Amino acid sequence: MPGKLTRGEGCPYTVFIPLPDKDISMPARQPSRSRRLRGFTLLELLVVLVVLGLLAGIVAPKYFTQLGKSEAKVARAQIEGLAKALDLYRLDTGHYPTTEQGLTALVTRPGDAPKWGGPYLQKAVPVDPWGREYLYASPGENGDYDLLSLGKDGQPGGDGENADVTSWQ
Repeated sequence: MPGKLTRGEGCPYTVFIPLPDKDISMPARQPSRSRRLRGFTLLELLVVLVVLGLLAGIVAPKYFTQLGKSEAKVARAQIEGLAKALDLYRLDTGHYPTTEQGLTALVTRPGDAPKWGGPYLQKAVPVDPWGREYLYASPGENGDYDLLSLGKDGQPGGDGENADVTSWQ
């Protein structure tokens, strides 16, 4: 009788544990070897590639637009830094560097500037984010000096990424 305690020989008590009605002697069926090593179907791979293509098509334009905006912001920040250095130069010498002297007057002493207290930049004159030199003119058409970058296209005017970045706007 399952679960009933009885006296056996050599042992004062023998315990019988009832087993479930289910036959547990047969192991669970394992997937066949070919099913386990099968891999992905061509259709599954194509679906994944289409999803990745759609994500890249949505994200990439936004990323590159943001990259163009950040380059213009870097140019604006560099022009503001150069403008501050030009103002310090003017405080020391009484005038802005001439167009011929250019922005290099901020890092090396011009021959005709005895009160020069520079260098006014910690490093060499930077180039704009597109790899071109900033344009400088003194006296300028829009103030005491004009300082500008021609944008991504390197041509005057333009809009968006190609817009000029200037010191007077």
